[in-house]
Amino acid sequence: MTVSAKICGINDAPALSAAVEGGASHVGFVFYPPSPRALTPDAAATLARMVDRAGRRVTRTGLFVDPDDELIDAVMDRVPLELLQLHGNETPERVAALKRRTGRLVMKVVRVGAAADIDRAADFIDVADWLMFDALPPKSMALALPGGNALSFDWRLLAGRDWPLPWMLAGGLTAENVAEAVRLSGAQTVDTSSGVEDSPGKKNPALIHAFLAAVAAL
Repeated sequence: MTVSAKICGINDAPALSAAVEGGASHVGFVFYPPSPRALTPDAAATLARMVDRAGRRVTRTGLFVDPDDELIDAVMDRVPLELLQLHGNETPERVAALKRRTGRLVMKVVRVGAAADIDRAADFIDVADWLMFDALPPKSMALALPGGNALSFDWRLLAGRDWPLPWMLAGGLTAENVAEAVRLSGAQTVDTSSGVEDSPGKKNPALIHAFLAAVAAL
């Protein structure tokens, strides 16, 4: 089984270069100001153009959390994105509306704390192009972000599940545990952010290369 990888939360040129050169299928830019990984549209546009110059097939993804139309328009006017990642409490109706507004592919994130949470993916089958399953932070976690908290969930909850959409596994993935995560979940695409950082928002190119090498070995 071939497994591909998305490196999310990229906010500087060395990290982007490491992701593209290492063979990432997707790179993610965060447009959620509370995140230490957040970018302005202009900064993201500069990084996105680097992908073009690299001449490699990499899907540029924008991560949003319950975005309003003003933010979406400001980003889309400047940043050449192919995929929108919706990481908030967006409804199926809002997902469909954003897809129509932007003309881009849309990925809806389902945050998982228990098996019942996975069932919510069914609500988005008819409106999304991708699904992502990420860890739901506990209510006791102070200053938790919608994602990128270095938390994982029970990967076995995804085993044997089938959807008519491609999907990604996220949440606390590192070079050391990604093989086990894929084995238990059956994921064919994985996503990491905190797992390739020295500190929140500070990507380590060596860790990016190590993660992508571990994925390629699968």
